[in-house]
Amino acid sequence: MQIHVVQPGDTLYAISHLYGTSINELIEANELDEPGSLVVGQTLVVPIIGQWYVVQAGDSLNSIAHTFGMTQQELAVVNRLPVNQKLPIGYRLYIPEQAKRAIATFAYVEPYGDRVSDTLVNATTKTSPYLTYIAPSSYNVSRDGTLTPPPLDNFHQIAAENNTAMVLVVTNLEEGEFSRELGHIIVTVQAVQNTLLDNMINTAAEQGYRGVHFDFEFLPPEDREAYNQFLRKAKQRLSEKGLFLSTALAPKTSAQQEGGWYEAHDYAVHGEIADFVVLMTYEWGYSYGPPLAVSPINEVRKVVNFALSVMPADKIMLGQNLYGYDWTLPYEEGGEPAEAISPQKAVNRARIHNVAIQYDNDAQAPFYTYYDKQNTKHEVWFEDARSIQAKLELIMELGLQGIAYWKLGLAFPQNWLLLQDRFQIKKWP
Repeated sequence: MQIHVVQPGDTLYAISHLYGTSINELIEANELDEPGSLVVGQTLVVPIIGQWYVVQAGDSLNSIAHTFGMTQQELAVVNRLPVNQKLPIGYRLYIPEQAKRAIATFAYVEPYGDRVSDTLVNATTKTSPYLTYIAPSSYNVSRDGTLTPPPLDNFHQIAAENNTAMVLVVTNLEEGEFSRELGHIIVTVQAVQNTLLDNMINTAAEQGYRGVHFDFEFLPPEDREAYNQFLRKAKQRLSEKGLFLSTALAPKTSAQQEGGWYEAHDYAVHGEIADFVVLMTYEWGYSYGPPLAVSPINEVRKVVNFALSVMPADKIMLGQNLYGYDWTLPYEEGGEPAEAISPQKAVNRARIHNVAIQYDNDAQAPFYTYYDKQNTKHEVWFEDARSIQAKLELIMELGLQGIAYWKLGLAFPQNWLLLQDRFQIKKWP
């Protein structure tokens, strides 16, 4: 799979000719609804076997070969070049398809109300072939330890048809917000814990869940050790029934990091107890904050490096957003929240307002600004093929177990094509 960044004057005809593919294949792969109107800076994934690499300043045949897991001799032979050939900037090298490493993939799906929307059902159906785990978020816990399920529609059937494991997600949400008080009750009151664990195990047996995922957030800092002890107890009970245990962790860069979202999450202990953890490496740019990349690669790497200092790489799932935000400027603290939008919608909005998409190389994220009909300025940060590729390369580089998406429902076809192109997806028997 090749990533092409649209340049001024590009057309689908020219791009298809450049890579030896067809216009229809480009339209289908990228789900283009306006194929005759490309946006400068927009990324397209090109469905070809292998990929082309354009030589940059400082590159050598050896350095490029190392990047793609080849020897200098192999790369030279494929491109019919002398092994010591000096490469001019801009020269195109063909990189053959590489052996795929197997990883696990995890995706939250968040149904609301009394029934699952057709959009969520369709998104889950479409992406299940690319997923190891589907995690409906979430079962709500009452203060006596009883569970209330979310609407599930035919998620279990979709998962079964695709050898995808269903995960029972439990949170300390109460009236739509993470509750410190409810979290405190769950991790400190033994009677509530016993009822909760009984209910989780019974529900898993009845519904066919393969494991339980704890997403307890905004716990009181003083409950850190109580949460650890609860996880030890839960792990013992779940293991006896053949169920795995996983947790969601706030994005920390040190064990001493202060703040209500961080202090009760003990990375080292979660790494010891859980079968795997999901690092929530997103929301640097968030709906009530100033305009920023949602998951800047430089900040994501800091979190992963800390996690690797206290737990093995094969227990780490890298969290990844499937959305971006449109902020109205000037940003005012406490003002109206930014609008969450899909990557597809972000590109379409840039086209409608006739603006080019820019790319922040430090954050590895696309962005642009535009003015609406009322002449109000907006700033948009989102994900594209380049930003996702950067995260997939980080997973490869550091040997992580896989990637966890928050959340299904917003269109981003390029992500799934790149994921499948780079990795073999682990499936349940």
